[in-house]
Amino acid sequence: MREAAFVKRNTDKWRDIEQNPTNDPDELTARYVELTDDLSYARTFYPDSTVTRYLNGLAAQMHRGLMQNRRDDRNRFLTFWTYELPFLFRQSHRLLFISFLIFFVAGLLGWVSAAHDNTFVRLILGDQYVNMTLENIKKGDPLGVYNSDDQATMFLQITLNNIFVSFRTFVFGLFASVGTMAMLFFNGVMLGSFQYFFHERGLLLESVLKIWIHGTLEISAIIIAGCAGLTVGNSLLFPGTYPRLVSFRRGIKQGLKIAVGLVPIFITAGFLESFVTRLTLPPVVSAGIILVSAAFIVWYFIIYPIQLNRRFRS
Repeated sequence: MREAAFVKRNTDKWRDIEQNPTNDPDELTARYVELTDDLSYARTFYPDSTVTRYLNGLAAQMHRGLMQNRRDDRNRFLTFWTYELPFLFRQSHRLLFISFLIFFVAGLLGWVSAAHDNTFVRLILGDQYVNMTLENIKKGDPLGVYNSDDQATMFLQITLNNIFVSFRTFVFGLFASVGTMAMLFFNGVMLGSFQYFFHERGLLLESVLKIWIHGTLEISAIIIAGCAGLTVGNSLLFPGTYPRLVSFRRGIKQGLKIAVGLVPIFITAGFLESFVTRLTLPPVVSAGIILVSAAFIVWYFIIYPIQLNRRFRS
């Protein structure tokens, strides 16, 4: 981008930052993030320009304001969860939808494939798991797998595995998004065939009310991790006005923040799977946990980012 076009595109924003200072920590942080992005771009392409020196001075001024408003290190932690991560998601909603669509279509294919091929479930889930579940069904406890291990050990294993899956889905985005899409597709097929396995035996509702106590957060987080991976891959494939390397660095930074932001979701899902899913709960309680989990995901990752974006644009 030519320097004149860069200045013209951003002049009104810089003037507003300079002439209308704010003491609101969230808005100050939002402005500072945008300004430092502009400064980074200017340093890369116009290192000796007047506009670079101007932005550097304005960023230094805003940094001092941030330090004055920052009471302690906890503010940075709160800012990440209340502003920075949701704002990233507003920018990534299109990729989040694509990630969901890939997973959903794969789930349907897994369901249909299991319905038309008796060997498909064993191919996807493995003979050991299928045989164990069939044995549990005979015993009257079809989901007895959740009672087989010590809670604390199970919690640690599940949480670490889920976090590993999340970061692997993110890292596979380095392969031009293809690796991430493959991970989403495989997990979607697995879930679809898994649910058909229980449907075929008249246990679909029972499995949903039990498995989705933790599955709502767990599956949602995998889809969101897919969004992080697609963010990385697309930054390489579609750099826009940025040079490809600059766009790729920005994509990695943004995708990594999204992946890190999922860690508490996986910890919560691991806790639910280890300590709650194994319990025999009334259907209304199970449904309540599932609905609350789904409402949180929709609000925090979709509705709140939209509201936040509108607030900062108004």
